[in-house]
Amino acid sequence: MLERINRAYIQIARAQKSLGRKINIMEVCGTHTVNVFRAGLRDAFPEGMRLLSGPGCPVCITDQGYIDAVLSLADRDDCIIATYGDMIRVPGRNGSLEQRTNRGNIKIVLSAEDALKLAKQNPDKKIVFVAIGFETTAPATAVIANEAIEQGIKNLFIFSNHKLVIPAMKALLSEKNHKIDAFMCPGHVSVIIGSDAYKPIVEQFKRPCVVAGFEPMQIVEAISEICRQLADNTPAVDSVYPAAVTAAGNKTAQKIIEETFDAVDGCWRGLGNIDKSTLKLKGKFSELDAEKQLGVKFIHEEDLTGCQCGQVLCGLMDPPDCGLFAKSCTPDTPVGPCMVSSEGACAAWFKYTRRKRRNQ
Repeated sequence: MLERINRAYIQIARAQKSLGRKINIMEVCGTHTVNVFRAGLRDAFPEGMRLLSGPGCPVCITDQGYIDAVLSLADRDDCIIATYGDMIRVPGRNGSLEQRTNRGNIKIVLSAEDALKLAKQNPDKKIVFVAIGFETTAPATAVIANEAIEQGIKNLFIFSNHKLVIPAMKALLSEKNHKIDAFMCPGHVSVIIGSDAYKPIVEQFKRPCVVAGFEPMQIVEAISEICRQLADNTPAVDSVYPAAVTAAGNKTAQKIIEETFDAVDGCWRGLGNIDKSTLKLKGKFSELDAEKQLGVKFIHEEDLTGCQCGQVLCGLMDPPDCGLFAKSCTPDTPVGPCMVSSEGACAAWFKYTRRKRRNQ
């Protein structure tokens, strides 16, 4: 371990000298952010390298308008909302799903398949599956969409807001944050899309893209490889997660996504509207589409609470720079989704930096 950390130190120093300034590496994945804190890696690296949080938490990047639309469905007597647990406490303009649990129609599911089971168990109710997440969770949603059609399930409705990682990375470099020198790419997403999916980022923007798993030493190795590329001015796609990630990815998962969804323009918290970044059900699945069948519409809405989650997700500021952080916004009283989600940057900063201060 010490040898690999020392090697990373050498490469960081080389990269810093080559660029003549501090290095900015974005952790695209929220799990990387949390595990970097958990392993104490932020304190282990020199000040010449800065790790930026990115838009890799599916709860955090969910637009305010989508959350409010889900809440409007939860207020209907004919609907049961099937949602992953992290969405329960995300605040909208009119409260949260957690504050509606007394209605008895909010159900936490562990998988998309659980939503299909709810539909079978409650034939007199409309089951609305809150379908969020990246390419990692989209295949499971595609599976239940196909199963529902094949089995003639008429009361399952999918409210799809699945997102695609590559368009967001391009948007960051095109419009939001030119200070990003490289990306540490998400492990779970890369299992599906493959490491070759990042080649357009390297070719168009000349930024290193290195896929990493979530073990501390894999993160260290990824940072070392990124800094080597920066020092040598040889940006490329690489992976230090060969046990799970191949160049081509999971073709079966890619196929069912392509057969079930269309990539359309969609809004992201902090990044705004991004071309071809959101997955919506194809026309042949329209009978399952919550937007079409239940009359729910959502449009982009600005967060007027003063929450700076959007800036954090773009790597433009650290959570403590937000005026609400650890004051009116805490894990007990979250103002924005970055303090709610287990992968949220604000939640990680709150938990681990406050613990560090208490132990000093």
